Amino acid sequence: MIAPNKATAIGALFLVCISLFAFEKENVTIRGSFENSRFAFESKMKGTVAFMGGSITEMNGYRTMLMEFLKNRFPETEFSFINAGISSTCSTTGAFRLQRDVLSKGPIDLFFLEFAVNDDQDAGHSYDECIRGMEGIIRQVRNTNPSTDIVVTYFVNPKMLKQIQEGKNPLPMAAHEEVLEKYQISRIHLARELAQQINKGEFSWEKFGGTHPKAPGNRLCADMHQRLLNLAWSGPSPSSTIKHHIPENLIDPHSFTDGRFMSPSKIKLNKGWKFSEPVWGSLKG
Repeated sequence: MIAPNKATAIGALFLVCISLFAFEKENVTIRGSFENSRFAFESKMKGTVAFMGGSITEMNGYRTMLMEFLKNRFPETEFSFINAGISSTCSTTGAFRLQRDVLSKGPIDLFFLEFAVNDDQDAGHSYDECIRGMEGIIRQVRNTNPSTDIVVTYFVNPKMLKQIQEGKNPLPMAAHEEVLEKYQISRIHLARELAQQINKGEFSWEKFGGTHPKAPGNRLCADMHQRLLNLAWSGPSPSSTIKHHIPENLIDPHSFTDGRFMSPSKIKLNKGWKFSEPVWGSLKG
């Protein structure tokens, strides 16, 4: 016979498991657990939350909305927020600057990541390049701190939106999804959600605000994140942290899992290589 309190807890956990399974086929996809970040926020009363991506992350958009959500949900928690968004940077750049911009700040409890748009329009990456950058970032985070909870978001530009509306899967999203499935990383498919709502006449590209979303677009994105986190944190409070699983084998052996910055003055260049820096003031824009 199960004690009433224990039975209630098991029942709640069972319902959460059913809910998580139901969300697997939606644009809000939960994989794995978010109990580690919840334990930090509720039990330790401290939390470090990092955001990494391009200009969509750097700007005051969905990032600041999620910061307010977290502060309101955990009013007694002391948060440290890291804005590691840098305009026009891609997942390759992310893998190489991750140590400097995020991991050097100490253990990260919750990590938000987006590079789908910039891997497309800024870098023009191939499928393999998208894999190497995203896998490099995810594996570095997990190797440094296996307790870090991660969410990846697919933002969208006009070209990718058109592809989704035609039933196609934009290349960066397909590549990133392969990484997320292997490493069991949760995902917000904002791009597909927007395309579906536009097709139903419930939203428009103009209302969304374009590649760099305006308030309504960022609100749509933040609401999707809140759905994911509220569901993930809906069960009994955790009593400890767990280590997320790290697959033994890489998808691509050339992924940037050891990406880092090094000083040019300390590097011995092989024949055919040279170091140069642009004259930044002469470049348009």
